[in-house]
Amino acid sequence: MAKSTHFYELFRPTHYNVYLDINRATKTISGTSTITGDAKATSIAIHQKFMTISAVKADGQNVPFTFDDKSEGIHIDLGKTGETTLTIDFTAPLTDSMMGIYPSYYDVNGEKKLIIGTQFETTAARQAFPCVDEPEAKATFDLAIKFDEHDGETIISNMPETKTENGVHYFDTTVRMSTYLIAFAFGEMQSKLTTTKSGVQVGVFATKAHQAKELDFALDIAKRSIEFYEDFYQTPYPLPHSWQMALPDFSAGAMENWGLVTYREAYLLLDPDNTSFETKQRVATVIAHELAHQWFGDLVTMKWWDDLWLNESFANMMEYVAIDAIEPDWHIWEVFQTTEAPMALQRDATDGVQSVHVQVEDPAEIDALFDSAIVYAKGARMLVMVRALIGDDALRQGLKAYFAAHHYGNATGADLWAALGDASGMNVGAIMNSWLEQPGYPVVSAAVVDGKLTITQNQFFVGEGKDAGRQWQVPLNSNYSAAPAIFADQSATLGDYTDLRKASGEPFRLNVGNNSHFIVKYDDTLLQDILANLDSLDAITQLQLLQDLRLLAEGRQISYAAIVPLLDRFAASHSTVVNDVLYGVAGNLKKFVTPDSTEEQQLQALFDKLSASQVARLGWTPKAGESNDDQLTRPYVLNATLYAKNAESIAAAHAVFVAHQDNPATLPAATRVFILANEIKHFGSDQLFDQLLNDYRSSSDAGYKADLASALPTTPDAKQIAKLITLFEDAETIKPQDLRAWYRGVLGNDKGQQAAWDWIRNDWQWLEDTVGGDMEFTTYITVTSGIFHTPARLAEFKAFFTPKINTPGLTREIKMDTKVIESRVDLVEAEKDAVHVAVAKTVK
Repeated sequence: MAKSTHFYELFRPTHYNVYLDINRATKTISGTSTITGDAKATSIAIHQKFMTISAVKADGQNVPFTFDDKSEGIHIDLGKTGETTLTIDFTAPLTDSMMGIYPSYYDVNGEKKLIIGTQFETTAARQAFPCVDEPEAKATFDLAIKFDEHDGETIISNMPETKTENGVHYFDTTVRMSTYLIAFAFGEMQSKLTTTKSGVQVGVFATKAHQAKELDFALDIAKRSIEFYEDFYQTPYPLPHSWQMALPDFSAGAMENWGLVTYREAYLLLDPDNTSFETKQRVATVIAHELAHQWFGDLVTMKWWDDLWLNESFANMMEYVAIDAIEPDWHIWEVFQTTEAPMALQRDATDGVQSVHVQVEDPAEIDALFDSAIVYAKGARMLVMVRALIGDDALRQGLKAYFAAHHYGNATGADLWAALGDASGMNVGAIMNSWLEQPGYPVVSAAVVDGKLTITQNQFFVGEGKDAGRQWQVPLNSNYSAAPAIFADQSATLGDYTDLRKASGEPFRLNVGNNSHFIVKYDDTLLQDILANLDSLDAITQLQLLQDLRLLAEGRQISYAAIVPLLDRFAASHSTVVNDVLYGVAGNLKKFVTPDSTEEQQLQALFDKLSASQVARLGWTPKAGESNDDQLTRPYVLNATLYAKNAESIAAAHAVFVAHQDNPATLPAATRVFILANEIKHFGSDQLFDQLLNDYRSSSDAGYKADLASALPTTPDAKQIAKLITLFEDAETIKPQDLRAWYRGVLGNDKGQQAAWDWIRNDWQWLEDTVGGDMEFTTYITVTSGIFHTPARLAEFKAFFTPKINTPGLTREIKMDTKVIESRVDLVEAEKDAVHVAVAKTVK
């Protein structure tokens, strides 16, 4: 057979009839996959994984086939080309890997139950039925599913059910779609339904472990998001329904299966009576993200996984566009500035980072593409730049044309740039390819040289980086008209600084709005001018100033010690975004001190100084009618005052806990995690620890469970830490989907770090066996590198992970995270003394 990377080149499916018989008791799947398509060669290949194939027929006749585990396929000798109908009989295991078809486990009133769901992205449809499991291999599908059904159970899929005969559920024929978007779920469910203005039925589904009211918020956001997208895209939602399904076990955050979106419970369900505003924002943006995909990703799909960014970057931007439109008072773009932007800037500054567009073939490497800081956050910043350049009218016109040209088909990045370019009259591709194809981003240095205002661009690195002479087409977004709209050269002189400053009447600034993906290094003349006018700057500009200074310090272009005296100037701000970056910078100073040292006590005094007036202003409990900013700022300042070990705050948090100690779930959701952690650290006992651990096991409130998962690992008690470590591999207590948060929590606890680090090294094989098949696996390496900052830990990290560097899917992460720790260790060694002096001076 001619060697081919993509099976679609050999056989092009047009329609599937898939019959599945799923037995939960025996954990087995059996079925038949009947595929009609066009054979382009006499020998073809069909994907399968973990299957036993009992027979393969072509047009009713048995044909020979062989297995090829490396390509996860079977090779079939047809002896002819052209229109062919394949019939493949198979059996497969029902696994607990959270990939393919799998069970989710939950309790209702102490009774253990399970529900079946699916997760096929990226390459797991081949675990459910034989198929050409590639994005370009779009076809229509008829699903027929039988299972060991009992009364009171429901089954849902991408399309409506048309009939049930002899226990088999038949679903309407799908539109033309990719295999990774097929989905179904069955078990005991509750649901709430509504209908959009255009007649699309919208539903939210969950297990009966939840209160019915927990479905309401998601239903409202989903309905309004679909209505918004139909208008913004000027393209109707193409299916009869849009189901949102919460699964108790789910590896990713959510998945955009067409017509049946699946979610972690924490990202879909919430208690309207006790949920933080931040959680509502997060749930809303996740829903809007997945529904953006119903057009961008589902209706038009990337041709191959190297253009994954087409799906994810766009949906990541559109979630903010949508929520900003349907809830304008939320100011949701501020969340973009405090989450997506800094995450992208930090990750993208490490030499060796992937570009947004990456060539990839191996399934393990495909999963490794899902770098949230690059494919999601940086890609979204790219598209925010495009939106700012061409405007919403051209964006909408271009998208309408893009959907019309490629609907039910596939596209590449070039297709999107062409559509937006035609709509805007700009060469969008020429501008954006410098961002799409190159890793990293520039630091634009602005300086007054011999009286002239000059700018230069160079690639910015945190840690060592090899300057490859890269240049970008940078949308400068300056407040001075002398600056070019697009800065494509290495340097430029803008004119006489004194004249420019006088004509403008305000300090020179670049990247106004912080929407372009670069940072700015101002010389002392320009920086002091900005700082002298700090009070007149808007919150985003203040955020950007501190954020860029922090990155410049991480990149050793300025001293961290120079930032410390500035922090107090931002401490009185009522803006969430300013407080986010302020306490982010302050939190970064923790790496310069050792636990329980004099230097740490001085840093705690700095946190106390920064937070004291805000703690007094905001208090420990929400106030009626307070602003969104106050609701969102309170957690930052309360966390800071507790790190400072402020005695009044410790007592105040304890008093709030005592008032709710009979039912800690009723603590105010926005501050609950800090109150719980305070209680565990300062008033802890084995009885309290066990009570909260039992709450974690029994609660179905995802928000409360997340707070417990953050608070319990902060215990200073060695016996309690040891107990938590033993529970890491107890899925009855800590589900594999939640384990990373627990691991990170214990690792970040100075009293628990050794125990957590020993666990992951000793039980790495167990971890790989348990979660190695999904895209979350590499993030265990990432969270470890995010905490380590000493030479000893660096040496241990290298000793453990370097031998694993050639493992498919882990190579880039291990190399990058080693650099991350190395640069942090070098920074701490070089700057700790200066930082200690600066902190001591500031708190005097």
